[in-house]
Amino acid sequence: MSTRDEAAPLVGLSRRDAAPGLVATSEHELQARGFDVVAALFGAPDAAPGKLPDAALAMLVHGIVLDFVAHRLPGPGSEVLAQELRFGLDPAVGDRVTVSGSIASRPAEDTVVVALAVDCARGRLAEGSVTLRLPEEPVTLRPEARPDIILHRHSHLERLMQGAARAPALSVAVAWPCDRDSLLGPLQAMRDGGLRPVLVGPRAAIAAAAAAAGVTLDGAEVLDAATPLEAAMAAVRLCRDGAAEALMKGSLHTDELMSAVVSREGGLRTARRISHVFAMDVPSYPRALFVTDAAINIAPDLMTKVDIVQNAVDMLHALGNPQPKVAILSAVETVNPKIQGSMDAALLCKMADRGQITGALLDGPLAFDNAVSRAAAEIKKIVSPVAGEADILVVPDLEAGNMVAKQLSYLAGADSAGIVLGAKVPIILTSRADSVASRLASIALARLLAAAKGKAA
Repeated sequence: MSTRDEAAPLVGLSRRDAAPGLVATSEHELQARGFDVVAALFGAPDAAPGKLPDAALAMLVHGIVLDFVAHRLPGPGSEVLAQELRFGLDPAVGDRVTVSGSIASRPAEDTVVVALAVDCARGRLAEGSVTLRLPEEPVTLRPEARPDIILHRHSHLERLMQGAARAPALSVAVAWPCDRDSLLGPLQAMRDGGLRPVLVGPRAAIAAAAAAAGVTLDGAEVLDAATPLEAAMAAVRLCRDGAAEALMKGSLHTDELMSAVVSREGGLRTARRISHVFAMDVPSYPRALFVTDAAINIAPDLMTKVDIVQNAVDMLHALGNPQPKVAILSAVETVNPKIQGSMDAALLCKMADRGQITGALLDGPLAFDNAVSRAAAEIKKIVSPVAGEADILVVPDLEAGNMVAKQLSYLAGADSAGIVLGAKVPIILTSRADSVASRLASIALARLLAAAKGKAA
């Protein structure tokens, strides 16, 4: 069997090079994302692979064949004129597929017919032929010119929300929900049976926002408050008094809400430093990714970072990850006394060795690339159980964290949920630009944390 080097250029056959009898093979492992792509193309994005229509499965096999002729035989530069396939078994996720091809004939000077068979351990998926027109000269395809398809299927947040659906409904004080998205999130969660909201703010403005969005406030309690600060203080008081299990930010500014949360008299402080975590579902990353702290602590010192790390680790425990992998980020992956973040990273890892941070695997300093890419770590000769497989990214300061999180959202198509930890109750801290879906995911995260706290009590 021949295999192709993904890092090497691909060179196709020209008209003078293609001779009957030339053979090639390639292997593919069928992954779930390939089935997701054809499911999306057929308008059934939620269909399981075994429930896809025959035409969708045929498209998947056609794609395997086209990949073979485009990359193996005859390779780049060839033009498909006709394709005839006879289908046998249906493909399945996990199948190890072998494509075997040979040049069967040359019907014309510029044309070849390639005979093909597509097999897996269960038997033959398809067989047939492809007729192609060849280029006059060999065509080279550089590795960087090969396109990747990333399907934006946010399965990690979907699983989080499915898990939250089994948790008890959550009573939440929502501070100042006076625009469409900040109101629709809790109302939708209430309609789904997951939330019992107390909407704190000016009754008339909340009613007007509901009317503009085409929804009613039926089933939601409204507590009148004239200003954002009054609403924040009233919502915090509900949580402190046990009338609400979580606090949620509406359309007021974050500092208005957090000033009430951190108030030494009547706030929600605990012995822990308060910190924020983004739960991010990045289409190109194989696991859920948690970024902290990107919203609360501007320039945290070492002991604040200890609480930031422990807060995030404890949250992942509550979500079912018994030993999350924590990457302490810096601009470099070596300790440099001139870069405070690298020094803090090294100290945090040693503190974890001494039991001052518990329940996780820590490594750092790690640069972003080797924290999320095993290949990047290997190139830099980093041997670490965390590198390339991080669950939690701990950023050196708020500016870096905010940039990382927003770049993942706007450039990498990540969905996110936001939560504040270290207070007496979970705080659902969303951006005013967040969608209703993001707010629902943040609510789901708070439900899971509240349920875990209830079990531990």
